[in-house]
Amino acid sequence: MGAQSNAAPVIIKRKKVVKGGGHHGGAWKVAYADFVTAMMAFFMLMWLLNATTEKQRKGLADYFSPTIPITRVSGGGSGAFGGTSVFSEDLLTQSGSGASQRVPTIARQSMGISGLDLNGTDGDEQKLFDRIESKLRGRGGESLVSTEALKHIVTRVTDEGLIIELFATEESPLFEASSMVPTNIMRDLTRMVSNVTADVANGIAVGGHIRAHPVVLADNPVWELSSARAAETRRMLEAAETDPRRIQRVTGYADRKLTHDNPMAERNNRIEITLLRQSPGK
Repeated sequence: MGAQSNAAPVIIKRKKVVKGGGHHGGAWKVAYADFVTAMMAFFMLMWLLNATTEKQRKGLADYFSPTIPITRVSGGGSGAFGGTSVFSEDLLTQSGSGASQRVPTIARQSMGISGLDLNGTDGDEQKLFDRIESKLRGRGGESLVSTEALKHIVTRVTDEGLIIELFATEESPLFEASSMVPTNIMRDLTRMVSNVTADVANGIAVGGHIRAHPVVLADNPVWELSSARAAETRRMLEAAETDPRRIQRVTGYADRKLTHDNPMAERNNRIEITLLRQSPGK
């Protein structure tokens, strides 16, 4: 027999190296993660748009809008943006036909339309309205209103004219309960309005508004009562020497235009006296 070899057998191991590629790589995972993140952000955006009000969305848009004006005076153009940039509504000097009203409607505000017509009559009326508001609010020492009466007055300028809103409070109603009989504070307020507006010739519209009543009422009095209170206000204005020819409209709005979140709140009982804008040329 041959001599037995003590040498150990040689074992060769071959390792297969798989380089990145195909379905074994990790690049697709990164792309998929980016896709899922983008979809999550998209659905979050859709949810937020559905869960917020128009006013809240406008507030968010205003927060991210530029705060540096392009120019200090609006251009006065009559195009889609009225001569101003898309961000100039609250930033630029409001002048020229491309400017905006002090209290514009949403439609006019988005278009950049001014309340100033070509012959400037609306500008004169705006100054007149400002002067009346100053007297009503006690600015410049011209107030003809007592401190108690001031608690019942809100003014605002609209496309229709200057609205003087006289509203009731829980402590001081304007009319006796469920009646057209005015209280002393209502008599004082109408005399004051008549005195303050005596030196202008604008027409007057009177609107009566009533808080909502329980739906269980078989005979809801809101229409008759709001109309009766508006008519009584007209009589008090005329008794305070307001020219009857200036009264253009007396309307009862019932409980259709509430100002308080609670439909039955006393704050919804109010009278709106509007100094109407004059037509051009008058």
